[in-house]
Amino acid sequence: MHHCAHARICRLAVLLLCSIAPAAAWAQAPATAAPGAAAPNTPVDRPSDVASSRAAEAAITRDASGRATVRAVKLASPLRLDGRLDEAQYASVGAVSEFIQAEPQEGAPATEKTEVWVFFDDRNVYFTARCWESDRDHMVVNEMRRDGGNIGQNDNVAWLFDTFADRRNGLLFEANALGGRLDGQSSNEESTNLDFNPVWDVKVAQFDGGWSVEAAIPFKSLRYKEGLAVQTWGFNVRRRNRWKGETSYLSPAPRALGARGLRPSIAGTLIDLETPRASRNLELKPFVTTGSTTDRTARPALSNDPSFEAGLDVKYGVTQSLTADLTLNTDFAQVEADELQVNLTRFNLQFPEKREFFLENRQTFQFGGDGADTPVMFYSRRIGLNANRLVPIQAGGRLTGRAGKFSLGMLNIQADDEPVSGVEPTNFSVFRVKRDILRSSSVGVIYTGRSIASGEALPRSTFGLDGTFSFLQNKLSVATYWARTPTETSGDHDASYRAQIEYGGDRWGWQLEHLAVGSAFNPDVGFVRRVDMRRSFGQFRFSPRTKRNKIIRRSLYTGTMTYVEGDDRRLQTREMDVEFALELHNGDRFVTGYTDIHEFLPRPFAISTTPRVVLPVRSYDFANRRLGYNFGQQRFLAANFLLENGTFYSGHRTALTVNQGRIKITNQLSLQPSYSLNRVTLDEGSFTTHLMGTRVTHTMTPYMFASALLQYNSTTHTVAANVRLRWEYRPGSELFVVLNEQRDSTSPRFPILTNRALIVKVTRLLRF
Repeated sequence: MHHCAHARICRLAVLLLCSIAPAAAWAQAPATAAPGAAAPNTPVDRPSDVASSRAAEAAITRDASGRATVRAVKLASPLRLDGRLDEAQYASVGAVSEFIQAEPQEGAPATEKTEVWVFFDDRNVYFTARCWESDRDHMVVNEMRRDGGNIGQNDNVAWLFDTFADRRNGLLFEANALGGRLDGQSSNEESTNLDFNPVWDVKVAQFDGGWSVEAAIPFKSLRYKEGLAVQTWGFNVRRRNRWKGETSYLSPAPRALGARGLRPSIAGTLIDLETPRASRNLELKPFVTTGSTTDRTARPALSNDPSFEAGLDVKYGVTQSLTADLTLNTDFAQVEADELQVNLTRFNLQFPEKREFFLENRQTFQFGGDGADTPVMFYSRRIGLNANRLVPIQAGGRLTGRAGKFSLGMLNIQADDEPVSGVEPTNFSVFRVKRDILRSSSVGVIYTGRSIASGEALPRSTFGLDGTFSFLQNKLSVATYWARTPTETSGDHDASYRAQIEYGGDRWGWQLEHLAVGSAFNPDVGFVRRVDMRRSFGQFRFSPRTKRNKIIRRSLYTGTMTYVEGDDRRLQTREMDVEFALELHNGDRFVTGYTDIHEFLPRPFAISTTPRVVLPVRSYDFANRRLGYNFGQQRFLAANFLLENGTFYSGHRTALTVNQGRIKITNQLSLQPSYSLNRVTLDEGSFTTHLMGTRVTHTMTPYMFASALLQYNSTTHTVAANVRLRWEYRPGSELFVVLNEQRDSTSPRFPILTNRALIVKVTRLLRF
């Protein structure tokens, strides 16, 4: 029996590896015109592929507020995806144009012309655009990697599909002039999940007057209403001319929304879109991994220990709007390593989730709104990770999507044991339901639980109620929740609640909040930064814009007050902060500020371990001054610089932080350095911390890149490297080669190896 199972796994591995070679031609560089050739966007003399007689009708109409209604046009045959826009339909079908500025002059016509078409056939919906540029030499294009953080800082075009036409939820797609692409999910306009990665394809091309883009999105990658042969969707398009600081929209968006202008509630309409007959979409994604591991912290220690694993991910469309996911023998070998952090507070650090299974539809499980001290009821890193060690996941299932006015999320995961950290086999479950009310508001419930608590006397379950409400075209919002982790504690010490109201206008903004977290509140499948507190918070912002200044776009004056008491009503923290900032037309930002802090330590606080420095129980008063400058990411050399100086607990602190650094070597090669220095002198002792790192990224094509994250942390004496190659050799199918290494820098010569892993992973997407 054991021999047969291994034989089947080996046959699966051979099948997956053999499928790579025929598909290698799929990953090609963006098309460009040959020297001396005619402009690639010139229509050629060939029969039109337009099948709809409505192509001759108006491509766009607008209502009194400027919202656009766009007509989708059916094609008789699939669009040839090359980015060149030279097919006959581009001459026979009128383009959608006349974009409207949000920045810098709200309501004015865009200064650069954008032409848009929406086509469809039996399998795909196509978005195409011709983006004219008056000065191509000044275009900002330096990111080709999918979901690269700099795509939004480039000259780009983005579009929104509200496939349920509910004015609440939408799918976002974005592409720049190099073919770099980004996608995301907007849920109830509360948040956007940029880790949404559906199967779709895009090609771009350059022409004398600008650049053009053609994108094909399979209907199988989308969820929409059932039972309608002809659909009406919400639709909007955004054009960013980063080199001149201009943002414009097809349907106008107020500049107060900033980067959040692609909102379903203010989008236009897409009509006459014929969708294929609903089917129960089925996707199978088998994978195999192989590699070797060296771990000198394990008992017994491992040295080049070989491994071979296989698993399967399944996605099934239960309905057109509800999707079930199943994972077997889950492996996350391809995930990028965490960035190291230095913590000078007495509270926990929260690291972001990076595993794909937990990222998709994650906004469905969000609860109670965001905030620095707001507890997270479902923190997926509690599953499969413990004490910085991987805990094997045997199997898991998830159901997410919409049913009428309800958003539904259910998850169940079975994790195995992990002897080194002492974890027993544990089952995790999450249940989340939200109901749409009013125009753009919702109420919901959540439940989380685990079969075995992570510690003695800890509650194994959490339940809560929440509501989010939006008014005045989403400028005024209210977020509230109540949650409990049942214990034997009397009173409300095992409960948490929050009420927040915020107004986010362009010239004025303010926020009021009250948050309580009981001393016994502990969601064991969640994350709590700080317990035993009742936090009152207020913030006011005044941000006038200049009218004729050619350098400064607007100035911002912000005042903040935070007041935190414990359950015993004793003052723990009082923080008053004032800040002045300037936003420049070139994308740079200048900031200066002052913070006055009162902090009571209820127990001794070990602020440093090497050397060991412990602050005693008492109250402290200190203040901090800061000065910073952010260079826009469109520059050849970009970074955020922040210098801080002031008193700190019983002494002084000077800090320098450099983050979001980027050095453009070529359009395909970049360095992203970072550095953090803290020099602290206290009555109890002195210490200095250094945290430095850089990410080197080389993007061969929009479907293949290699990156290396190199880091050093003086506090833990750690040198770490994470090197990754990712190749999407066909849509949805990927090859990963990953090297992880960690070393101890206390050696007087060369850092001593602590652990190392070399992993090769291959996935293959099969769609039915």
